[in-house]
Amino acid sequence: MLKVLLLLALSISLAHAGEADIKSTLQKKIPQIGQINQVKKSPVPGLYEVITQDHLFYTDAKAEFLIDAAVYDLKTMRNITEERSRKLFAINFNQLPFDNAIKVVHGKGERKLAVFTDPNCGFCKKLEKELLSIDNVTVYHFLYPIFPGSEEKAKAVWCSKDRAKAWNDLMHDGVVPPTGNCDTPIEKNMALGRKFKVNGTPALIFENGTINPGYMPAADLDKALNVAASR
Repeated sequence: MLKVLLLLALSISLAHAGEADIKSTLQKKIPQIGQINQVKKSPVPGLYEVITQDHLFYTDAKAEFLIDAAVYDLKTMRNITEERSRKLFAINFNQLPFDNAIKVVHGKGERKLAVFTDPNCGFCKKLEKELLSIDNVTVYHFLYPIFPGSEEKAKAVWCSKDRAKAWNDLMHDGVVPPTGNCDTPIEKNMALGRKFKVNGTPALIFENGTINPGYMPAADLDKALNVAASR
C-alpha cells in the first residue's frame, strides 16, 4: 500500500513538473500572451489547457503549438471550451454596479439576472417577451447600445421618470420616450461590457457568475436561473 501511495505521489509530482515547464516555456516564447495563471491537462489526451487572466488556450506537451479554438465532445456535441471558460472566468455577480442598471422585478424577484441589452437589438426584444413568462426574478438591464441609433433611445429611457416602465414600453410596444437630458451610466456600461468581452447583445449574467452570450427561450432560461440560484 505504501509503495502504491509513493508511486502515486511521484506521478503527481512529475505531472506538475511537466505543467510548470510548459508554462515557463510558453511565457518565454510568447510574453505578449500576458500572465499565465495555470497550465493543466485537458480532457483531450496530449492537450493542455493554458489559462491566462481572461482566456483559455491549448498547447501540446512540448509547448510547440498554441491553439486558440473551441474543443467539442462529439459524443454529446458539447462545447467543452465554452463550458470550461464560463467556470474559469465567472463574474462575481454581487459586485456588479447595479445602480447603473434598470431594475425590473417579476413576482418576488428572489432569483437574479443581469442583461447587457440594446434597444435596437431584435434578439433583446425577443428575450424581453420570454421574460414575461418568467416569475420570481429580478432583472438588471445594463444599457449597452451598440446598434446604430441605439444610444439616443438608451439615453431617453435612462432619463425617464420611470425607467422600468419606459424600458418595457419601448421593448414591448415600440414606444420611444421623449428625449431626456441627464447623466447616464452608458459609458461605464460600455467599459464594463468590454471588460467582460461582451461582443453582442443580449448577454446574460447569472447569479453564479456564468455568462450566456445570446438569447435564451423561457424554458431554458428558467432552468438556468434555478441552477444559478442553487449554487
